[in-house]
Amino acid sequence: MSVTITSRVPVGMPGFFITPILHMIQAGIIGGTGYTGVELLRLLAGHPGVEVTHITSREQAGRPVSDLFPSLEGRYSLEFEAPELSALLDCDVVFSAAPNGVAMTYARELLDGGVRMIDLSADFRLRDRNVWERWYRMTHACPELLEEAVYGLTEFHREKLVGARLVANPGCYPTSVLIGFLPLLESGLVEPDSLIADVKSGVSGAGRKAELALSFSETSDSFRAYAASGHRHLPEILQGLSGATDEQVELVFTPHLAPMNRGIHATLYARLRNSGADVSLEALQDLYARRYADEPFVRMMPPGSHPDVRSVRGSNCCRLALHRQQGGRVITVLAVEDNLVKGAAGQAIQNMNVMAGFDETAGLEGLALVP
Repeated sequence: MSVTITSRVPVGMPGFFITPILHMIQAGIIGGTGYTGVELLRLLAGHPGVEVTHITSREQAGRPVSDLFPSLEGRYSLEFEAPELSALLDCDVVFSAAPNGVAMTYARELLDGGVRMIDLSADFRLRDRNVWERWYRMTHACPELLEEAVYGLTEFHREKLVGARLVANPGCYPTSVLIGFLPLLESGLVEPDSLIADVKSGVSGAGRKAELALSFSETSDSFRAYAASGHRHLPEILQGLSGATDEQVELVFTPHLAPMNRGIHATLYARLRNSGADVSLEALQDLYARRYADEPFVRMMPPGSHPDVRSVRGSNCCRLALHRQQGGRVITVLAVEDNLVKGAAGQAIQNMNVMAGFDETAGLEGLALVP
């Protein structure tokens, strides 16, 4: 099968192939039995330029993909296979949807073999090896690749993605916080040392695993904060925010577990500088509208809006709204996304589209699910 796809890659910046693209990209998935793995399969099933040729799972090796995930019946004839480097080297791009610590054991050999890699875990998100090892409590297997890895927040690192061999897909919490805060920091209008991120996540953000605290009886009809003294996404968020200003950034980040399957709702607070206290909400709305005007997956809502997570369920969209209480100096940014799509698999495919020279929206045009 062959396809022709118009490229959105900046002129003079080649992706995998010279466009128009006249053949399929072969993709592999490491760790295909989790929620992000099956979400990759769901989205890639509708991608006109990608064929998934390998998907690994040690526990499910030999089992048909559609047997474990009946929703994919008729779309894939693949079986899960034991993770073998030789098979993955046949791919053009490999997505790693395995737990932290797995991707870094494959990265060096895949890159040396000419395979591009998009890691959905945290293995390459932090540039500082010591910080990474302190938060993730393991020795990094290939620290020499940390500087090379491109942080895949597409809206801010698009040009770097085009020539990238290795992409660190952002976490779901950091995606919503960074998209929400960065325009304010880039403008210099807010104090970077007094940021607050109060963020709620659906239960699927914890992964597909059997754990008492994540069971239906424990999470249904309940709501709680966790890791309030320090979550491992905090250094990732601080690293991203610090890239927008020369000043010291300080952030209070508190995650919460909400009784829903999917979704991220971030309520973000930033204080205007004294010099910017007379900036109107309309001017801030215009700032965001201009910053994200050409972004296909970031939607600014009218002033006074309150986006809900249902409005983005199953889509790759992040929706934003701005508020300012009683004309005060505190700006409230509301951001919602689907933690498995824009916060994981959808963003990974968006990154791949840029890397490969596809239209950035390829395979990601699906609308949100209602109800």
